Amino acid sequence: MRPLIAGNWKMHGSMAEAAALAGAVREGAAGLPAELLVCPTFLHVASVASLLAGSAVAVGGQDCHAAAKGAHTGDVSAPMLRDAGASHVILGHSERRTDHAETDAAVRAKAEAAAAAGLVPVVCVGETEAERLAGQAEAVVARQLAESLPDGFAGTGAPAGAAGIIAYEPVWAIGTGRTPTEADIGALHGFIRERLAARFGAAGQGMRILYGGSMKPGNAKAILALPNVDGGLVGGASLVAADFLAIARAAG
Repeated sequence: MRPLIAGNWKMHGSMAEAAALAGAVREGAAGLPAELLVCPTFLHVASVASLLAGSAVAVGGQDCHAAAKGAHTGDVSAPMLRDAGASHVILGHSERRTDHAETDAAVRAKAEAAAAAGLVPVVCVGETEAERLAGQAEAVVARQLAESLPDGFAGTGAPAGAAGIIAYEPVWAIGTGRTPTEADIGALHGFIRERLAARFGAAGQGMRILYGGSMKPGNAKAILALPNVDGGLVGGASLVAADFLAIARAAG
């Protein structure tokens, strides 16, 4: 399985900036040793998907509602994302869990909705600095995995039987420039693999686990070479096409 490098553009970019970034990523995507995914704002999903149609770059959303439709002002459903050209959706990102008080149960419901709509859910898990310092990193991640992943996460309902994806994001490293040691990253990814295999069997062994904590061109090669690191969920560096593509090249 080729590594996946996913770019989370978060709440950045005008229409023109999103188009320019998507175009630059498309131009540099050929021949890379990794698959590429970009996740723009809801407002830009359709236009970016149109620009990237027929290319090697997939498009995803940054969240979705658990309901397919209804009176949910300001929300976007999984079928809407699919209709706009998305193939993936990020769920349970630490910023959603913190800023919007999303629970594991809410993330699980969204993952079920995403799979039902034909989207691949990318579910984020990870501990805060206080939880790590208290020795609770594994316990927190174990709980999130158990309660955020639906039983069908191994492939039921996803396009072509594709399994869902896990992104491990040490919350304290996001946007801070700080990165855990390679030993810490390897240990948590190995722990996640064990949990996935225990619950989903062989399918769990084959699921992608992305690393998402201040990955950049300077550290990508070392991180992507670690066992059970199957790609990256990239934040700030994904807003600069040259940096995003450099991270993808580092997967080779």
